[in-house]
Amino acid sequence: MNTKYFSLIVLSSVVAGQAFAGEDPLLKTTAAQAQFPELPYPYDALEPYVDKMTMEIHYSKHHKAYYDNFLKATQGTEMEKMTIGDIFRQISKFPAAVRNNGGGFYNHVFFWQNMSPAGSSSISPAFEKILTARFGSMDEFRKQFGDAAKTRFGSGWAWLSVDDKGELFISSTPNQDNPLMDLADKKGTPVLGIDVWEHAYYLKYQNRRPDYVEAWWKVINWQVVEQRYKAAVKTTE
Repeated sequence: MNTKYFSLIVLSSVVAGQAFAGEDPLLKTTAAQAQFPELPYPYDALEPYVDKMTMEIHYSKHHKAYYDNFLKATQGTEMEKMTIGDIFRQISKFPAAVRNNGGGFYNHVFFWQNMSPAGSSSISPAFEKILTARFGSMDEFRKQFGDAAKTRFGSGWAWLSVDDKGELFISSTPNQDNPLMDLADKKGTPVLGIDVWEHAYYLKYQNRRPDYVEAWWKVINWQVVEQRYKAAVKTTE
């Protein structure tokens, strides 16, 4: 492992183990309390799979704009004192600006946490067994998830989530929607997600979304994904 990131990765693993003992802490935060978090690694940490310039623009421009606009959309309303989780569970009642920007803010925090420098995280045998039992094989899981990401029309996300029975499922959502929202076709708690908006990959991959999706497997933080899975299953017991 590159020692440049060793202390960062160890800290991230400890934080993940604490943070995802239950519901994602960000979902328990009210709109008024929400803070714009630091990126959990340097801009160039995910190269060559995700390039430095894309990371910098994606985080400091796109993500920051979602955060700022979410605060503006909720300020002075009943939503300001609601938790982000409760807002998502009732998102169909609220303006499009809250849905789009609240989703964009949360989804990106989730996305950054689900990645780490290439080679720094490997899937545990226990979690690999769980995925294999659900999807038949790791290859089949990767195919189904990859297909959801590659075939999502326009902008959006692909997700691996846990439903209310504790079962894993794969889905995709348009724009900045996510499976936590009451209007999602398939609702659940996401444990892994990939951003397939063009701003996530266009500088390096241009229109080759499938190449980006395949490269992205190299930078998944499997420790965080597994912690999210365990936390999500616990809430359904």
